[in-house]
Amino acid sequence: MMTLVLSQNDIHTLTNDYRMTVEPSEDREWSLPVMDLLDPEKSRMYMERVAPIFRTSLSTASVSMFVKRYGFLTAAPVLYAMSLLNKGLDCSVANSHLESFHKGDTWLPKLRLSDAAVSQPEEGKREEWRDWIIERLFADNISKVLRSLMKLVPVSSAVLWENAAIYIFWLYEKRMGEGATAEQKARMEEDFRYLVQEAPARLFGEARHNPLTRFYTEKRRTKAHEDPFRIRKTCCYYYQTTPGEESFCGGCPKVKHEFV
Repeated sequence: MMTLVLSQNDIHTLTNDYRMTVEPSEDREWSLPVMDLLDPEKSRMYMERVAPIFRTSLSTASVSMFVKRYGFLTAAPVLYAMSLLNKGLDCSVANSHLESFHKGDTWLPKLRLSDAAVSQPEEGKREEWRDWIIERLFADNISKVLRSLMKLVPVSSAVLWENAAIYIFWLYEKRMGEGATAEQKARMEEDFRYLVQEAPARLFGEARHNPLTRFYTEKRRTKAHEDPFRIRKTCCYYYQTTPGEESFCGGCPKVKHEFV
């Protein structure tokens, strides 16, 4: 692999559109090195501080809502850089920091890397290079964080993996193709197909199955939605963070969908 640095244009795109930052946040209460999420006591203390953001205490719902944000902030810049820029970021836990930011009443944490050097594949070796990036992102980061948080509350790995999966699908299907060249779109489509259909379980820190594959289902059209969409396999517990409202996500399996 060849080692490079991010260009100013790359940094501008990643920091403005893909939840990355190059500066530590001044808000140290809700910012931390990702390694702290693997420590039982530190992760519990942090999640107890974060839970009120989701209008709840430390619970299955607050952990689920946190993982939605965490999965997106880690996957978005790494997968955009890999597929659109053909550049690799090291998102291993030891190299990653969660930096806390607010936009109005919305909490929008971002990813900061201690070492933001990037790699590029050598000629004819992109598949091996891609595996290295995916493994750093999933097996050495997201999977470890999910397993640690699962020890705090009773929540299944399926719920947490689907929380990450839905945003990965959205990135590739809706977001990253905007303004992409034909070459970039072809690379993006190939990477997405590999991620959801072919990548081996070990790259995700799993023993038997690629955890994204089971959630990559056909989109369905319903009477309530003009555009087809995927119905989730699991409920993310969002409704438990809306007391008195019981608002459900559009694709929630608890909702009775009328298909057309």
